[in-house]
Amino acid sequence: MAAATSPTSTRSSTHPATVRPVSDLPSEKTGETKLPLKKIPGDYGLPFFGAIKDRLDYFYNQVIALLDAKSFPVLFDVSKVEKKDLFTGTYMPSTKLTGGYRILSYLDPSEPKHAKIKQLLFFLLKSIKDRVFPEFEACYTELFATVEKEVAAKGKSNFSTLNEQAAFNFLGRAYFGSNPPDTKLGTDGPSSIAKWVLFNLAPVLSLGLPKYIEDLLLHTFPLPAFLVKRDYNKLYDFIYQSSGFVQDEAEKLGLSREEACHNLLFATCFNTYGGVKILFPSILKYIGQAGEELHTKLALEIRSAIKSNGGKLSMAALEQMPLNEICVKKGEMLFGFQPIATKDRKVFERAEEFVPDRFVGADGEKLLKYVVWSNGPETETPSVANKQCAGKEFVVLIARLLVVQLFKRYDTFEIDVGTSPLGAAITIKSFKRASS
Repeated sequence: MAAATSPTSTRSSTHPATVRPVSDLPSEKTGETKLPLKKIPGDYGLPFFGAIKDRLDYFYNQVIALLDAKSFPVLFDVSKVEKKDLFTGTYMPSTKLTGGYRILSYLDPSEPKHAKIKQLLFFLLKSIKDRVFPEFEACYTELFATVEKEVAAKGKSNFSTLNEQAAFNFLGRAYFGSNPPDTKLGTDGPSSIAKWVLFNLAPVLSLGLPKYIEDLLLHTFPLPAFLVKRDYNKLYDFIYQSSGFVQDEAEKLGLSREEACHNLLFATCFNTYGGVKILFPSILKYIGQAGEELHTKLALEIRSAIKSNGGKLSMAALEQMPLNEICVKKGEMLFGFQPIATKDRKVFERAEEFVPDRFVGADGEKLLKYVVWSNGPETETPSVANKQCAGKEFVVLIARLLVVQLFKRYDTFEIDVGTSPLGAAITIKSFKRASS
């Protein structure tokens, strides 16, 4: 249930950004710097035309952003910043895309339904604890078996594409005990989600088209929701038919079964699936590019921990894999939806690089509070009173499970990294099967 908290997560700018370090901002390393308050320069411009110019500046020209690690966290303080209708940026998609309901992600914690719906998601996450490990292993064992067949036949395999179906199958099985391909939905889940998400994010999404064409087609008028109604209904029917036990709990909390299902759909398909679709290729990218030395360390750590726990993967075994955990947190830092704030050079040395042991030890752990993702800092815990993603720890867990499955199976692997509208496109070129 992790998802974008800023439009920068969904858009690759067509205009190169110029980033200059600001030397006078306060930093915990350098101490507080007291500066006089000044009036923010500029104005709103002419009516109507000013708004058009602002939009062109936002998408294609330079804008000013305060994104240092010291000041950025204030945006997550719900006592200072209202979070109403701001999930995907400075706009809210039509509720026709979500069954007529304002979904949890668009509710401020002060709104009465926020606590009820978030409590429902906590209930769901608590109920799946016995299914996560076996279902993840089953789905991703199947994925890597397909990877091996494709590499043998074609010399390469598109991990990103295979990951989409594997991730959705896993979520259906783990969340609701239902395997999507065995239902009326079949294997249409990822394609239906892609269409629906496009209509949600169109105002801030870039597909790589010429900017003026893209602005006219995507960023000027809302795309009509009826064009994806069939896809949305297919997803809704799957959730409705599979989530009876969660709907029962929703009624106890004072929510209708219908509203609960629309929120479950959004949490599953937009938040969790959407996050995994981007995060998993990102993790493979950074670990793959780190090379064989890191691969050897991870393989040794993972296999030793599993062996010492009776040959079974469990939470106890995961806790004996510190390098695995740190690599995932580093992936969060680099992949995060606030790429400038999470790479502040006053906080992180070699901020643009993948440093596997960056967060190891007492000094390394102190840096975790600057890793901002899931609508809040890594060191904070989701609650009904804040906007931190309910599934924050779940996403970290399954990201670690991906690394475990990878190095249970392989000693090392090689990849090609391409680009896509959302994250990296990963192609696996070769691998070396586990030697021990």
